Amino acid sequence: MASKLTIHYATLAREASQAWPDGAEVDDLNELMRMLGRWRSRVLANTFVHHHGAVIAGGPFAGMQYLDTAAEGALIPRLLGTYESELHPHLAAIEAGGLDCVIDVGCAEGYYAVGLARAMPGVTVYAYDTDEKARAKCAELAALNGVADRVIVGGEFAPDGFEAFAGRRALVMVDTEGAEVDILQPALSPALAGMNVIVETHDLYRPGALAIMRERFAPTHDIVRVEQAPKVFDMPPWLAELPHLDQLLAVWEWRARPTPWLVMTPKA
Repeated sequence: MASKLTIHYATLAREASQAWPDGAEVDDLNELMRMLGRWRSRVLANTFVHHHGAVIAGGPFAGMQYLDTAAEGALIPRLLGTYESELHPHLAAIEAGGLDCVIDVGCAEGYYAVGLARAMPGVTVYAYDTDEKARAKCAELAALNGVADRVIVGGEFAPDGFEAFAGRRALVMVDTEGAEVDILQPALSPALAGMNVIVETHDLYRPGALAIMRERFAPTHDIVRVEQAPKVFDMPPWLAELPHLDQLLAVWEWRARPTPWLVMTPKA
């Protein structure tokens, strides 16, 4: 018998195809494919939890207790530890340089906020999200992992808010679906000049966002552009037995278009 999840997505797919005009366009088929991919991704996440529990299996946050749902985006890459693995070496390098705080804007349910608090016991993480449910999930995840005293959860972050952290050895992480252009304004927060910044850029939602970030930070930071890359990980035996498409969908992060990161470190 089909699960409620499968029935839900089958209904969505049927309604979407019935709404097509005569001769569906490529974009219609692409969106249907993405919808079905999200269904399969959720099924795979449920299967992971069935086998292993909601515990991250690999990557820098291995062993972290997790939730059985994500506030935004795909869950199973987080559980596998492949989520945004392109950033792992950059995070390790910044961590090795010494930090006393992390400012995570667009924290969702707290993958980075809680993961970095666990990985760096001397660091306080300030996690911000405009979504109330995401903030509640982040607080829940922090408590689940015993770091609630070092994960301070807040709402909207103002572009001059970095001034409150002036002089701190800070890592700023921003993933806000285009609002990075509004949040990261060195003219309003000069303290950013001395902070490490990792920002996911979203030209898809805010045309020119990447170029704007480069222009604003080029005078004060060395900038590395990081593109999404193929995933390499230790595959659980149950996943290794599934079709190749399932293995690909297990590490798919649901991006509709490329969203390069900029890793920006203060110039010496």
